Amino acid sequence: MLTTDFAPGSPCWLDLGAPDTRRAAAFYGAVLGWTFEAVNPESPEFGFLQSAGRTVAALGPLTEEGARSAWMLYFATTDADATTTAVTDAGGTVRVAPTGMDDTHRMAQYTDPQGGQFAVFEPRDDMGLDLVDAPGSLSWTELYTPDGAAAKTFYSAVFGWTYQDMPLPGDGGTYTLIAPAGRDVTAMQGGLMQLPPTALTATHGTAYWHPVFAAEDCDAATAQVTANGGTVQMGPETAEGVGRLSVCQDPHGADFVLLTPES
Repeated sequence: MLTTDFAPGSPCWLDLGAPDTRRAAAFYGAVLGWTFEAVNPESPEFGFLQSAGRTVAALGPLTEEGARSAWMLYFATTDADATTTAVTDAGGTVRVAPTGMDDTHRMAQYTDPQGGQFAVFEPRDDMGLDLVDAPGSLSWTELYTPDGAAAKTFYSAVFGWTYQDMPLPGDGGTYTLIAPAGRDVTAMQGGLMQLPPTALTATHGTAYWHPVFAAEDCDAATAQVTANGGTVQMGPETAEGVGRLSVCQDPHGADFVLLTPES
């Protein structure tokens, strides 16, 4: 489960880059009940997505030419500069060097050796998300990658993550559970799954991360996805021991999963 203690290597922030932030805010408002709070009136396209007044994500326009709309997951670090060195030593690349304000936070963005984009957040006064692991908030993270073994080696080197493999039903392959360094199975924060490049159509065969959002009613939320211009790739369906889930894309193609956990 996710918590807001934000142990090093755990998810602590996420943001969405969208070509039309007003449409994106309206979409997630319909699906998850979020409201949008602009940073300031002079920059109305930048702001925070909130659930009952608590920040669950950030939203802003795409800033890279040719970039696809996607969610960016940030993992906590106590030293963004040291993490940057660990990323490059392990074969990753730096997309955005450590930057930020010393009295609030610092951040950096990277690409893993299989093409998966991710980021880190070094909190100062600004500690990260206000709400996780509750309806209308981030509850899990997932990496789809063409090389699971290489991904595990890379993220262990960068964050010290530990793993637990579990077989999927039938011939579904293996799903790897992820925990931050020094934490046990109760602190699992996400999963990793190897898929053939042909199945990674959104990124033309390279790895990618996506968020899982908790929903009070997966079926009702999924209906709002299609009613508001999004698409559903799978579900809703029941995964034994997990809950009711669906795999979706918003109107701009950003991937996410909706999950109503098994009670």
